[in-house]
Amino acid sequence: MKHTIELRKVPTPKRDHATPIALTDATLEERKAKVLARMAAAGLDKLVVYCDVEHAWNFAYLVGYYTRFEEGLMVLDAAGDMRLVLGNENLNKAGKARFTAEGILASKLSLPNQPQKDDRPMAEYLTEAGIACGQKVGLAGWKLFTGKADQGLALFDAPAFVVDALRELVGKSGSLVNATALFVGEDGARETNNANEIAHYEFGAALAGDCMLDTMDAVVEGATELELGDKLVRYGQHTTVTTIAATGERFLKANMFPAGGVVKAGNPISLTVGYQGGSSSRSSYAVHDAGELPVSARDWMDEMAKPYFDAYVTWLEAIRIGMVGGELFDIIEDVLPRAEYGWSLCPGHLIAEEEWLCSPVYEGSAERLKSGMMFQIDIIPGKPGMNGCCAESTVVLADAQLKADLAEQYPLLWSRMQERIAYVRDVLGVELSNDVLPMCSSVAYLRPYLLNHDEAFVVAK
Repeated sequence: MKHTIELRKVPTPKRDHATPIALTDATLEERKAKVLARMAAAGLDKLVVYCDVEHAWNFAYLVGYYTRFEEGLMVLDAAGDMRLVLGNENLNKAGKARFTAEGILASKLSLPNQPQKDDRPMAEYLTEAGIACGQKVGLAGWKLFTGKADQGLALFDAPAFVVDALRELVGKSGSLVNATALFVGEDGARETNNANEIAHYEFGAALAGDCMLDTMDAVVEGATELELGDKLVRYGQHTTVTTIAATGERFLKANMFPAGGVVKAGNPISLTVGYQGGSSSRSSYAVHDAGELPVSARDWMDEMAKPYFDAYVTWLEAIRIGMVGGELFDIIEDVLPRAEYGWSLCPGHLIAEEEWLCSPVYEGSAERLKSGMMFQIDIIPGKPGMNGCCAESTVVLADAQLKADLAEQYPLLWSRMQERIAYVRDVLGVELSNDVLPMCSSVAYLRPYLLNHDEAFVVAK
């Protein structure tokens, strides 16, 4: 290991109690300009963005809301004019969009068995929205097709009735291409955030952290999964990931949600909650000390928990603006080898409204890390016979200008960030990269023994 990891009695991080910050009109204009510039670079006449409840946020990036239980389409032309093709229960929301947008009713986008008002072929609604023969049209869903076996620009993650209608309209003289990369992935518009966006997203990241701290305090013998799950969700906010409050064996009868489990000494524990802007996860054991660990996991502290936290600390100390994602991947592979620790995803990914937006951190990545990128510290190790270990939280990379903007525009947020930095450095002993701003107070706070509420990992000097 690169660091000497010790278990010490430390004060619990201060709860953030952040409050919601709205996206400004100036931010929305900036977003639109970013998208239009990428449309121009791609030579697009029209951009069509698909929305449903699971794949909503490229649509909402400009519209401001998502169509909840219905499907929806945003059609943006090269001049910046917007039309929204909406179902029965969202047509009245066209006037609520952040930009002036004509609403077009297409009941095909509504729920099953609802009235099919003005029932026409899908192509006719898209014609009304401005799609025509000979145009180059981009269709954005949410998925980047990056596999070498795929022709990414020719694959679409929208319903066939939409894709077929678009192909029919553009004809042989036009073209239809996957345009998701305008939003996510390398140089996507949503890859970086300004000060207002960071302030907006900090509410969700901080709320997830506060909920996690409260839930960890509620882990006592006899606590139920339902009681823990109740601590994880708050304020009626939209969660972005399956809420996990699991004790003992997971996925019984295929269940993924908090249910009938009861915390017992020696049980593995998994906790997760996510809101727009950040998520928080913890995974370890419900024990007071090593003597209560299951026989199969008696070496868990040295074989799993400390090596994981060492990698976590290494990540926080190594990441910097300008490095390529492949370098960060290799650093984590060096301190926590996949062959031994079984992690298989990206050790760090971007977050926004989605829990996983995309990731510039993958094997061989030449993508540069940039100021304004919001990251989940998401390293998921595993070994046979042992529970994993996890302290996932949210940070943002910020250069001098972005820091100055945050300090000037959002002094209360800036003060919270400075308190978090001081805690991570002075209490937990982590030499936090100067480019990192914690988005919640729970960053780097890991109790390996969850029935012991007083002690957490620190880096010994």
